[in-house]
Amino acid sequence: QAQLVESGGGLVQPGGSLRLSCTASGKIFSSYAMGWYRQAPGKQRELVASITSGGTNYADFVKGRFAISRDNAKNTGYLQMNSLKPEDTAVYYCNTYSRPLFPWGQGTQVTVSS
Repeated sequence: QAQLVESGGGLVQPGGSLRLSCTASGKIFSSYAMGWYRQAPGKQRELVASITSGGTNYADFVKGRFAISRDNAKNTGYLQMNSLKPEDTAVYYCNTYSRPLFPWGQGTQVTVSS
């Protein structure tokens, strides 16, 4: 079973950029479609972006600003986040898509504030 470790979060001003990484232990992770999810305080966890053999998909609220990618050779996924807004503030997680199959990692905190 894969263990997921997210990194790359931080404090950024509105309009700024961050690149998140998700490293998975175990080669099995590369066999699955992958998603990035986020959870803001007091809200449910929601899907942000996904990458499958058919391509990528984005939630409307990040479309045109975020880009998901992966490097299966490194068992690593990425989320490039541009034009960040205060409402993007959340803990970001990766997992399989469309159903999260592995234990959630600790996530990485993204805070967008001036």
